[in-house]
Amino acid sequence: MKHKKNFTNNNSNKNRKKSFTSDTVFVPGLRVAVRENDFNFALRKFKKKVQESGLLQELREREFYIKPSEAKKKNKAAARARWLKKQRSSNPVQFGNRKGR
Repeated sequence: MKHKKNFTNNNSNKNRKKSFTSDTVFVPGLRVAVRENDFNFALRKFKKKVQESGLLQELREREFYIKPSEAKKKNKAAARARWLKKQRSSNPVQFGNRKGR
């Protein structure tokens, strides 16, 4: 039994005109325009965008494998810390002096 080729020879992609010049680099994602050669300002804006997107935080989280049980334990501890912080802000008298413990 002979197999048919599953692909087509599409030469139209070779003849298609590119919308950008050869020296332009197109990278999808975060971008900041450098205006009036003010590189420091653009760098600050870029750092802020990266921080807001959470890209570096996600990269750090994916750097090592975390077992599901460890992730659950970490999330539970974070939720408890948020809850305690909320309790402290709503009722500061109750948590004021901890030396008596």
